[in-house]
Amino acid sequence: MADIAVQALKRVFAPVAVLLGVMITLGLLITKVMMHMWPFTIEDSVNRELERDRTHDISLVSLIFSTLASTPAIIAVTVLAALALRLVLKRWREPIFLCAAVCAQAVVFFLTTLVIDRPRPDVEKMDTSPPTSSFPSGHTSAAVALYLGLAVILFRVANRTWLKRAAWLLLLVPIGVALTRMYRGMHHPSDVAASFLNGGICVLVMARAVLDRTGIRGPHPRPGRLTTAKA
Repeated sequence: MADIAVQALKRVFAPVAVLLGVMITLGLLITKVMMHMWPFTIEDSVNRELERDRTHDISLVSLIFSTLASTPAIIAVTVLAALALRLVLKRWREPIFLCAAVCAQAVVFFLTTLVIDRPRPDVEKMDTSPPTSSFPSGHTSAAVALYLGLAVILFRVANRTWLKRAAWLLLLVPIGVALTRMYRGMHHPSDVAASFLNGGICVLVMARAVLDRTGIRGPHPRPGRLTTAKA
């Protein structure tokens, strides 16, 4: 157990802590240091242009993508996907990886918003603003971790080339969510860009810790110990 704890510290908790530090540093740079530098000076223009281009049909599509990345939807899809993976693959590795990636990004997102108090874009909001700040986008970060995580799993377990390639189409969901959150006036472009970093790194960390053969493993049997009794 001590060996597993050390491995978890090195492969999971330490990298996630570093990611949290990076996210907070980025947030401070964007909101305190580089706010008057390009490309951050044009973010308001991007948000206003998206506001001017709103139509009924696009708004309906944006609502669908935004709902897909809401907290209840992310939890539901993650749980159902984890259960399905367990039943189909008959092992826990993939379900644990997916749940760990989604949970890790949520922790980094939440702690970052406690430090970075960035106002949301100065446009009409199409959604009720949650109590967290604008940086980073929780919807986008969760969508990246969930659907990129699913794409990684499908790519690894699929035995047909076309299915391996098709798995990456799942990335269209977080891309759609990112565009949707800006379109609906809830986030700046840099908010969603940072969220891709958060979700992507959490998937990478958990893939190395859980999916790789060199990842976290239980203790090996001691050399020379007999596993079966002699007749």
